[in-house]
Amino acid sequence: MKGLFGQITGSELKFVTQETSLPEVLDSHDVRIHVKACGLSPVDVTFLEEMGLQRDAIPVGREVAGIVQRVGPKVTFFQPDDEVVGILPLDSVCSGLSDVIDINEQYLVSKPEKLSCTSVAGALEDGLRAYSALHTHARMAAGQTLLVVDGASSFGLMCIQLASYHGVKVLTTSHSEEQHAFLEQLRPRVGVQEPLVVRVIPVYKNPSELLPAIMEETGGLGVDIVVDQGVSLQEKEQPETDKADEGEEEATFLPHKHDIIGMLAVGGHWVTSQQDMQLDPPDSRLMFLKSASVSFLNPQVWLASSSQQGRYLHILRDIMEKMSSGVLRPQPEEAVPLQEAAATMEDVQLQHKKKAVVEIS
Repeated sequence: MKGLFGQITGSELKFVTQETSLPEVLDSHDVRIHVKACGLSPVDVTFLEEMGLQRDAIPVGREVAGIVQRVGPKVTFFQPDDEVVGILPLDSVCSGLSDVIDINEQYLVSKPEKLSCTSVAGALEDGLRAYSALHTHARMAAGQTLLVVDGASSFGLMCIQLASYHGVKVLTTSHSEEQHAFLEQLRPRVGVQEPLVVRVIPVYKNPSELLPAIMEETGGLGVDIVVDQGVSLQEKEQPETDKADEGEEEATFLPHKHDIIGMLAVGGHWVTSQQDMQLDPPDSRLMFLKSASVSFLNPQVWLASSSQQGRYLHILRDIMEKMSSGVLRPQPEEAVPLQEAAATMEDVQLQHKKKAVVEIS
């Protein structure tokens, strides 16, 4: 049996296929799964190293969906032939891009029959991030106003749908004409009583218009919650479109930290994915005057400690329930065959493709 692993060569992370094997006897609470689909997300090598989980070969692919083949003697939640979905723990030695894997039953939930393995595997981590951002960190409530940066991304769309379901007024940004056209479809239309988005701000035209647009939309009060996907820490000049590559253009559209602080309402919550965020004394003073807060979004921590295991499983079950009922409708990801997994993972790691799903026959 083969699996995909990452190997650090110099300063680069290379993805290679290696032979793997599973023990004949399952541990007491382990479940052996035939993997049908696996979602691919970037590997945070620095985080694994800081957690003491760095290896010569890093298993790749952790968001899995499949069918139970065998169960350990003390497994109580699942039986053979059950359809399950889950995220492999950080210390797992199994690659999700394998035909068969072993995983503790405490990391799995049942997959609704009406959902495909591909759609579930592609949406699981983004759903977890959205729940963490909006429920755990921001503690959103009906009637609040939310800005989702880059709402057309898979994570942004999850945030929009989840917030709208809970009665939150949603604003978002678009980073291209295609994204803008897609997000405009979520705005109020005739016959639609509850739009998902009340305004789409095209920052690809003029990033400096974000703050004025937010203050105009909120009557100068600001937004209660901001969820970003990275921020600009220093002022940058916008590159010429025909000369800038995709990564440079995307970085240009990131909101500046000063703009985010300026658009926060009194008592506002800023949930950031920027790992190296630094607030200068004037920034902290303005946050203090507004009694606002900033928190860092790292969904991996759910798998770094067993103290929150019950809440983590509750979130996964609720994601499955809302996907099954149509509340959460992630953008469908075109599944790639297992043979193309290594090349696809390289694109994901370099952020050329932010999300991918591999179908394992």
